[in-house]
Amino acid sequence: MPSRTAGVISQDWDPVVLRKKPAKGHERDPKAVNQALRTGAPVQTIKKSDAGSNKKPTAAPVVNARKLDELTEPAALDRVPAEVRQLIQKARLEKKMSQAELAKQINEPPKVVQEYENGKAVPNQAILAKMEKVLGVKLRGKVVSK
Repeated sequence: MPSRTAGVISQDWDPVVLRKKPAKGHERDPKAVNQALRTGAPVQTIKKSDAGSNKKPTAAPVVNARKLDELTEPAALDRVPAEVRQLIQKARLEKKMSQAELAKQINEPPKVVQEYENGKAVPNQAILAKMEKVLGVKLRGKVVSK
């Protein structure tokens, strides 16, 4: 084992003190400013942007969030067309399946099948492909596009 050296242990580094640098060019002696004000000499003042005021900025136009959403996103999403809804229902009934049984076979919640048959769902190609396999009916292609 190494032995410790006898003697005083000291630091090998100097302490570092961090200080905020003063702002350049804006330093003024308050006494000199007061003296200039008393004598009537011109004193330059710099107004900071709305510092300490309760006024709202009037230069920037107010943007309504709803209007912004309407500009960037489509107003309505495509829904399942009536022909596809009828094909799903007819094929499911021919196979004597309930909505829950069809949902179980395509590994989706029953609500998904219900929404497709009611026309409330947004068409998803993956789900339509699963339904095509189970029902044996073509649901995608020219029928889906309007």
